[in-house]
Amino acid sequence: MADALVIVGASYAGVQLAASARELGFDAPIVLLGDEVHAPYQRPPLSKGLLTGKTAVDQLALRGPGFFAEQKIELRLATRATALDLAARRVQLADGSHLDYGWLALTTGARCRPLRVPGAALQGVHELRTLDDALAVHGAVSGARAGTRACVVGGGFIGLEVAAALTAAGAQVTVLEGQTRLLARSFPPAMSDYVAQAHRQRGVALELGRGVEALLGNAAGHVESVLLDDGRTLPCDLVVLGIGVLPNVELAEAAGIACAGGILVDGCGRTSAPNVLAAGDVANMELPHLPGDLGRLRLESIQAANDGARAAASVLVGQPQPLTAVPWFWSEQHDLKLQMAGIPAHGDPTVLRGDMASDRFTLFYLRDGAVVAAHTVNRPAEHMLARKLIANAAQIPAEVLADPAADLKPFSIPQPRG
Repeated sequence: MADALVIVGASYAGVQLAASARELGFDAPIVLLGDEVHAPYQRPPLSKGLLTGKTAVDQLALRGPGFFAEQKIELRLATRATALDLAARRVQLADGSHLDYGWLALTTGARCRPLRVPGAALQGVHELRTLDDALAVHGAVSGARAGTRACVVGGGFIGLEVAAALTAAGAQVTVLEGQTRLLARSFPPAMSDYVAQAHRQRGVALELGRGVEALLGNAAGHVESVLLDDGRTLPCDLVVLGIGVLPNVELAEAAGIACAGGILVDGCGRTSAPNVLAAGDVANMELPHLPGDLGRLRLESIQAANDGARAAASVLVGQPQPLTAVPWFWSEQHDLKLQMAGIPAHGDPTVLRGDMASDRFTLFYLRDGAVVAAHTVNRPAEHMLARKLIANAAQIPAEVLADPAADLKPFSIPQPRG
């Protein structure tokens, strides 16, 4: 199968790339390799509905049972690629066999950043990235007594989603965050303060600006407390780690493919190696279309993975179409639906539309007078509109943006240039 497309990583990006290749008319063999035993599945419910019991495992399938056969995509599960031979266009597998390729796509995703402190390997200490991880956390909570004490290390999106889900499941949750505010990399202080207050109001305890020195266990080897950097210990029955991820670039780096904070790709997912593409969480992609000339970013979101995979698939059929979609993300925490569009930069002026106390508002970000990003809470229609405003680089007076009664739809219509 020297003309085959081999995709390493049965992730959102990997599945979408295979599907888009077929949609665009790519008719050579496609082999999709996944190192898990599970067929490709949805990841957002892992930190949300699966933990609370609202989502069952059999509801997680990313595609229907007949999809891969119908599209003539060979799905190989529990199959790990160990090396790439770019000169021979060959993928070496863990079982000693190999696959030859005409095109190779790396959609290897990311893995949890480890917590390097004493006690991190104790029983009751969990990561949350895979289905097996989520099932282990769910089992620990559902099998415990009422009022289980849980410590979540990390106040990013995953950590806060887990905190909300564990609270809903009846646990007493404390979030430990090394920064002095939540979501410091993504949100300005006003949004960080809002999220912190929202969690406290819903029963989550927050320890901000606190580091973890060690996890302490009992005689049976199970975690029983967290030692903080101020000398205090917090008793706990369960610890969930959410301190970020690391892109899985090892295969690419070992083969000599250019990497820096991810596999370096252009707007179509092309790497530095001939006939090798990359997409998803592992890809550090050129994004010249974004306001402010951000250059490139590694975007950790389902939509970015799918959009990047579609762009990469266009290369396979000789009709390259760079990614142009406005990046957007979402997070569900308690009864709050947070939706984010665009990439704000530090210092961008903001305009608040609505009242934060109502849990229904939008915070717009401006740059040179244009809307470049928006964070909405429980306003999905306004989020959709904001994406159009960002794509149009809409110039809207601040007093109009701030007025909930003002109609912003006319500003979303592209204006003739020249």
